[in-house]
Amino acid sequence: MAAHPRSASEARRLTRERLAGWPVCPDTREAADLVVSELVTNAIVHTTSRRITCELRSLREGECLRIAVRDEGHAGPGPRPAEGRPAEEHGRGLLIVAALSTAWGALEAETGTGLTVWAELPARPSHDLGSGA
Repeated sequence: MAAHPRSASEARRLTRERLAGWPVCPDTREAADLVVSELVTNAIVHTTSRRITCELRSLREGECLRIAVRDEGHAGPGPRPAEGRPAEEHGRGLLIVAALSTAWGALEAETGTGLTVWAELPARPSHDLGSGA
C-alpha cells in the first residue's frame, strides 16, 4: 500500500477482513487491529518509503498470529520504544506493541534497503478466564 496517512485505516480494515475467517479469539483480533495500526503508522512516519507491505501469518499450527510490516527504507537506528515520555501524545506506539505481543522485533532487509518490524500475538487465550476459581 502507499505510505500515506490514510493507509493505516486501510490496513486495519484489511486486517479485520482477513482475520474474520481465522480461528483467533476476539481479544487477538482487537490487539491485531491496534498492532497493525501502530506498525503501519510508524512505517509511514519514520521512513522514507513510498510503499509499505503488511503481512499476517498463522504460525505454530494456528497458535500464534504474526504481523509484519515492511518498509522501503528507514532513517535512524531502527525502532525502539520511547522511554520516559508518558505525558506526550506521540511516542508510545512500540510500547503498546510490546505490551500486546508475546514477542516483537525488527529485521533489516537482506538486500537493498528496508526494515521489517514484526509482532506475534497468541491466537487464543492461554486459559479460560471465565472458568471460575
